[in-house]
Amino acid sequence: MRGMNWVGLYTLTRREVGRFFSVYRQTVLPGLISSGLYILIFGFTLEQRIREIDGVPYTLFILPGLIMMNTLTNASSNASSSMLQMKLLQQLPDILTAPLSSLELSLAYIIGGAVRGMVNGILVLLLGVLLIDMPVQQPMATLGFIFLVSWAFSSMGLLLGQLADTWDQLAMMQNFFLTPLSFLGGIFYSIHMLPDWAQQLSLVNPIYYMINGIRYTVLGVSDSSPLNSFLMALFMTILFTSSAILLMKSGKKIKQ
Repeated sequence: MRGMNWVGLYTLTRREVGRFFSVYRQTVLPGLISSGLYILIFGFTLEQRIREIDGVPYTLFILPGLIMMNTLTNASSNASSSMLQMKLLQQLPDILTAPLSSLELSLAYIIGGAVRGMVNGILVLLLGVLLIDMPVQQPMATLGFIFLVSWAFSSMGLLLGQLADTWDQLAMMQNFFLTPLSFLGGIFYSIHMLPDWAQQLSLVNPIYYMINGIRYTVLGVSDSSPLNSFLMALFMTILFTSSAILLMKSGKKIKQ
């Protein structure tokens, strides 16, 4: 740690954070608007048919899932799009020649994505509080879990950005894996409403644990153990962060 280039790390991190803030109409507002529409369409409409789930009004029940969906999609897309854009515009060699280690480069991209994920997650959280008076039973645990998931999926996004060679490849990874797993993770339903085989299948979906973790910290209800959700988030954070740093260090798909 004594050899860390703190100035370089801060500069690149500030660039990554400033990059998405400068285009907030594309990076922040869409998630907020889509969450509001989900509340109006799915929440207020379906609540006429599904009054409560686990003793919680349906509109309140889906809010934590919307928070998590916005958090993880924004965190992953920020890091992946930034890395791939640098590769395609041939700007990455300039960054690689800077006096920054692979750890410092990776951390800057991951922090940038984590900040975007947290910002979007917190804004949807505030939207729920203001729009439908959503209670937040454990505020600090909620913020901590949002940060942990933001870091995990920002690391995954950086890994995807390193592996992808075109925008089509990146979109395929996100559209065929991340988005379906998010919707199948229990945003709009409890897995207890599913047949047994579907419940067992949900247990191998990592995003299921992310959604139930935030649901527990916000509403106090969950389909899975809060400890399992935390351990899954921690495992994904360690796995993807290590993988992204090691791939950056190896130079594969990057220094070519």
